[in-house]
Amino acid sequence: MSSPEQWTHPEPGGGPAATAAKPTPEQVIAGLRATNEGGAELVELLTPEGERVANPEFDKYVADIGAEELRALYRDMVLVRRADREGNALQRQGQLGIWVPLLGQEAAQIGAGRALKPQDMVFPSYREHGVAWCRGVKPEQILATFRGTEHSEWDPVKHRFHPYTIVIGNQVVNATGYAMGQKFEGKVGHEPDAEATMVFFGDGATSQGDVHEGFVWAAVYDAPVVFYCQNNQWAISEPTERQSRLPLYQRARGYGFPGIRVDGNDVLACLAVSRWALEECRTGNGPVLIEAFTYRMDAHTTSDDPTRYRLSDELEAWKLKDPIERVRVHLVRSGMAEPEFFDEVQLEADQLASELRAYCFNMPDPPASRIFEKVYAGGNPLLERERDEYLEYLAGFEGGAH
Repeated sequence: MSSPEQWTHPEPGGGPAATAAKPTPEQVIAGLRATNEGGAELVELLTPEGERVANPEFDKYVADIGAEELRALYRDMVLVRRADREGNALQRQGQLGIWVPLLGQEAAQIGAGRALKPQDMVFPSYREHGVAWCRGVKPEQILATFRGTEHSEWDPVKHRFHPYTIVIGNQVVNATGYAMGQKFEGKVGHEPDAEATMVFFGDGATSQGDVHEGFVWAAVYDAPVVFYCQNNQWAISEPTERQSRLPLYQRARGYGFPGIRVDGNDVLACLAVSRWALEECRTGNGPVLIEAFTYRMDAHTTSDDPTRYRLSDELEAWKLKDPIERVRVHLVRSGMAEPEFFDEVQLEADQLASELRAYCFNMPDPPASRIFEKVYAGGNPLLERERDEYLEYLAGFEGGAH
C-alpha cells in the first residue's frame, strides 16, 4: 500500500504516483490538500516577504536580472494591474460588454511573457492581458475585444500572439498543432533562431478534452510547446480539489513529459522556470507542463460573484502573497530602488489609466460591413453576396422612423 506522500509527491523514478488501484481515505485527503497548498516541490526564488532564496537549479536562469531588470519587471506588473483595474471599472460603467480580470496573476503572466523570445509563438486564453503587454499588444486593443468592436485588433503574426480564445481549452489544440509545424519545418534545435510555442490556460481547462488531446499529440511528436497552466484555485466556482486528486503538474507524467510547479506570485521564479521550459522546447526536449500556483483575487469575469462560493478569509490570506508587493519590498530592502522610482511608476500608471478611459469613451463604432472583413484570407463570393444583401437591407432604414 502506498503512503500519502507517495500518492501526492512521488520521488523521481519512484514509479507512478498512484500505486494502489483504490486510494485509502488518507491518500485521498493528502491528494486534495496538495491541490491547494504549494507543496515542497514549489519553485520559489522570492518569498512573500520579499526575501531572495537561492535555488541551485534555477538561479542561473535569472543570473542576468539585476536592479534595472527587476525594476522593469515591477513596472510591468504595476502598469498591467492598473490597466486591468481600469478595464474592470469601464465594464461597470457600461463601456465594455464584459471584462476578465487578472488581478493577482501579474507575476505568473509577466514572468512567462518576459521569458519569450521574439520568434516564439503564444496562444492565450482570454485572461492573458499581461502576456499581451509583453508581446507589444496595447491595452486599448484588448479593450476593443471586450467592447465587441473587434475580434483581434492586433496582427497575430507580427506580435507572435494569437487572438484570445473564449472556448475553454481549445487554444491548447491549436498551439500543439502550431508547435508540431515548428518541429516539421526544422525550426527546433538551431539556436539562436530556434522557436517554441507557449500556450496559456487555467486549472479549469485541465478538465476539458482539448487539453488532454493536446498533451497526447505533443508527447507523441515531441512538439516544442510549453503548456502553462495558471492554477488560480478556482474554475469559476469550482475549486481545484473538485477536479483533481493530484497536483496538476504531476499529470504530465502520465503523458511522458516533465511537469513542474512554480510559485505563480513570484515573478523571478516564473521567469526562471519559463526560460528553462522554453529552452527545453527549443532544443528538442519538449513538451513541458508548468503549473503556476497563483490565485485569482477578483471574480472570474465581471458576470461572476465570487462571494457566493469562497470565503473572505481565503482572499485575505492570499493578499499576503501579493506578487507586486513582494517585489517592491525586495527592491526597498536591497537598496535597488528609491521612493522616487515608485512615484514615477505610479504616475505612469495613472497616465495609462487616463489614456485608456479616453480611448474607450471615444472609441468609434465600426461600420456594419466590418463583420464581413477578414473572415477569409481571400475573396469569397458567398460572403460578398451576403454582405451586399445585408448592407442593402440596412440602407432601407435610412431616414425612416424606427
